[in-house]
Amino acid sequence: MILSTLDLLLLTQIPGIGSHRLRALIQHFRDPQAVAAAAARQLIQVQGIERKTALAIVTFFRSGAASAARREAERQLQHLRKIGGRIVTFWDEDYPSNLRRIYDPPPLLFVKGSFREIDDSSIAVVGTRRPTPYGSLIAERFAGELVSHGLTVVSGLARGIDTIAHTAALRAGGRTIAVIGSGLDIIYPAENRMLAETIAVQGVLLSEHEMGAKPDAVNFPRRNRIISGIALGTLVVETGIEGGAMITASIALDQNREVFAIPSALSDRRVSGTNRLIKGGKALLTESVDDIISELGPRLKRILGSGRIATQPPIEDLSLFERSVYDAMDDQPSHIDQIAARTGFAVADALVHLLSLEFKGLVVQRAGKMFVRI
Repeated sequence: MILSTLDLLLLTQIPGIGSHRLRALIQHFRDPQAVAAAAARQLIQVQGIERKTALAIVTFFRSGAASAARREAERQLQHLRKIGGRIVTFWDEDYPSNLRRIYDPPPLLFVKGSFREIDDSSIAVVGTRRPTPYGSLIAERFAGELVSHGLTVVSGLARGIDTIAHTAALRAGGRTIAVIGSGLDIIYPAENRMLAETIAVQGVLLSEHEMGAKPDAVNFPRRNRIISGIALGTLVVETGIEGGAMITASIALDQNREVFAIPSALSDRRVSGTNRLIKGGKALLTESVDDIISELGPRLKRILGSGRIATQPPIEDLSLFERSVYDAMDDQPSHIDQIAARTGFAVADALVHLLSLEFKGLVVQRAGKMFVRI
């Protein structure tokens, strides 16, 4: 679906139109211009658009507000182009596929750099802004090894672990994605401006915030959902119990993504958040990059740094029922109830076919009756 970026940006200027409603409007009308021309009675047929919001949309386009908002949208795009950026929309082919699957994907991404297929195999590396010497060393080592295996490192450009992870990935000649909580024209912290420019060349710098948006504290929890959402898994190096990295880990779990954690010294409570994640069973105790590779292996497109592409197992000998179950799955874990609903099989019958596929090496069963296709 090819949509006008300007018209989409215009819709975001309407009071009450957030990411959920914008996606719902486009899904229903297929074109932002059709939204602008719609009557209130048509708008309220869209899920999540109640009468008050419908009237706000109609009033917006019937008044001078739309003209002023269009000028602002044009200014935004001009400013973005001036710094070498662009907007990638939820409906574009190069929108990150992992991010598309989360509960609340941002409909518009302000981007410098280009996404590549390899970015589908990304690992987020997050942690405290005040790492210990040990944490700094571990973050540098893991980020360098991850990109040497052909993975992309994702982080948030913050001081501390984020900066170390981005820098190590670049030094190792790999790709890295930085997700920031401000406009692309306002890099925070300021000392990372040069790093941000380098990332835009060798990876991607992105934000869901418009140009000129300041790095307000409320932006960062939502920024964290993008960091974990782009990645297959999140590695927490060091964090306090109430640190931002703990929020990212929690969001990753909600997104059904893996969380990995480096154990910290018992004597240093400033970075004991990782130990709490491990003790609570929320994160896999991680001692090496091999632990991450082993856990995510079936879902990684590139593994072990050789450039070897994970191949699809043979499926010629599947029965009609096994093939139906297999086709109802993908490389994201699905619960047995979901698979049964997709195929129309009873749960017991779906489970029989899943176990047969697992025996044939085509499916892996995970905790909680979750299954993933290899």
